[in-house]
Amino acid sequence: MSIPSKFVRLHPYFKLHPAKIDAVTAMLPQFVEKTASEKENFFYGFSINGDEVFCRETYENANGLLAHLDNVGALLEEMLKMADLTRVEMHGTAEELETLKAPLAHLNPAWFTLETTLSR
Repeated sequence: MSIPSKFVRLHPYFKLHPAKIDAVTAMLPQFVEKTASEKENFFYGFSINGDEVFCRETYENANGLLAHLDNVGALLEEMLKMADLTRVEMHGTAEELETLKAPLAHLNPAWFTLETTLSR
C-alpha cells in the first residue's frame, strides 16, 4: 500500500499509576475497537514496557488525527485517571503539522517535520 505524503503520526507515551497496569491493559482493546471505524487511520497499536505504554498511530492527514482524538476522547479521559501522559511526538509534513499546532498545543508535543520518505 502506498501511503500519501500528507500522513501524520502521533506517538503518545503514558506512565501508569502504581497498580493500574491490568486496568489500563484491559482498556486498550476498546481504543482499538473505536479506532477501527476511522477511515483515515492507517495504523494503530499499543506497546507496553513495564509501567510505560506507547501508542503508535498513523493517519492520512491532520484532519484524520483530529477526528480520532474526538472519537476516543472519553476513553482517553478515563485512561488519564490511571496514567500520566509523559511525552507526545507529532510526525508529519510541515503543512499538516501546522494544522495541528493550535488544537494540540495543550499537549506540548515535540514536532518532527518529515523531510524525506519512501513508500511502496
